[in-house]
Amino acid sequence: MSGAIPPSELSRMIKSRPLAGGPVVIEASAEERAALAARFGLGAVEALRAEVSLEQRPRAIRATGRLRAAIQQSCAISGEDFPVAIDEPIDLRFVEEGQRPATEAEEIELEADDCDEIGFSGEMFDLGEAVAQTLGLAIDPYAEGPNADAARKAAGIVQEGEQLGPLADLLAGLKKP
Repeated sequence: MSGAIPPSELSRMIKSRPLAGGPVVIEASAEERAALAARFGLGAVEALRAEVSLEQRPRAIRATGRLRAAIQQSCAISGEDFPVAIDEPIDLRFVEEGQRPATEAEEIELEADDCDEIGFSGEMFDLGEAVAQTLGLAIDPYAEGPNADAARKAAGIVQEGEQLGPLADLLAGLKKP
């Protein structure tokens, strides 16, 4: 089953040649933030801003910068929404699809923490979708809000070492010297 890829909620098409001279600023509108919240299962995306510098490299375009966002995320324990601030580095490489691979004689410059590669075809690439994906990866799926401990206690879930009952007393007695 194959279908068309749905359009990005944060599409920002950038011409690959010539590249923009200064940093590219991507700021999501209210409609884009609502669509991103729905995409990532968030209570809200209250703010999203990325500042990205683009650099032409051999067979690629390097994108580096920073993503800052304010979101409302559900607590993994209580289910209540709580505010989360996201501040993530952006380090991507846009690689034109269909380029001939490097030969063994050609030198490829890799850095210690090599960046993610995103393929593109034609004369443009979608920097906004890359920013949206960076946001998605920055969201902690197991984030706990301020009421997580109270929700655990109300559900009868105790922390390790807080067990009660005759078996817990017996085990505690075994641990004493």
